[in-house]
Amino acid sequence: MRAKPEQKSRTREAILASASRLVRERGISGARVADVMKGAGLTVGGFYAHFATKEALVDDVLRRTAEEMRRRLFAGLEDRSPLERLERILERYLSASHRDEVAQGCPFPAVVGEVATGAGEHRATLQEVVELLASELGEKLPDASPASRRTNALAVIAIMFGGLTFARALRGTAISDEILRACRAFARRGLRDGDVVEDQAARSATRFTY
Repeated sequence: MRAKPEQKSRTREAILASASRLVRERGISGARVADVMKGAGLTVGGFYAHFATKEALVDDVLRRTAEEMRRRLFAGLEDRSPLERLERILERYLSASHRDEVAQGCPFPAVVGEVATGAGEHRATLQEVVELLASELGEKLPDASPASRRTNALAVIAIMFGGLTFARALRGTAISDEILRACRAFARRGLRDGDVVEDQAARSATRFTY
């Protein structure tokens, strides 16, 4: 007898929840199908009734966790000024509690390096979720032209992702907290002092050499 749609939906949600936790904690390569299914209380054989491949599961996880992160970052900001919104977003993301909340926090510190070096099949999905985050974040930042809003949003995202990545890697050391404070201060100062201006020289054809 085929599983009822409600049961199949619950099973899929259990798999996604388990995979979301493991991707955050261990990255893409560390979230093995066997461990995902064990975490969901299921057997490995049932995986392919819900996902065609592990890659499809990871793409769904990236979209799901990014949506959760956007909701948490932007909740309750409607009545605040642009600078207050920026302050609250930075405090929520670049915080000691978020650094330590690996299993429920932002997944990108665990996956961006892998996408860059060995899991390029997820690059399109990573671009998709970063584009969505940049679009929504740009609407929350101080007034600027559409192009400047996008530039500012991408710069803030890079500071947030990079800062959290280093803070997690150095968790338990004094410099971890210092990195969080420094990234908050740098992003705050950059947008208070004016738009992050795109450097035309940086757009020219240059190569990094040792």
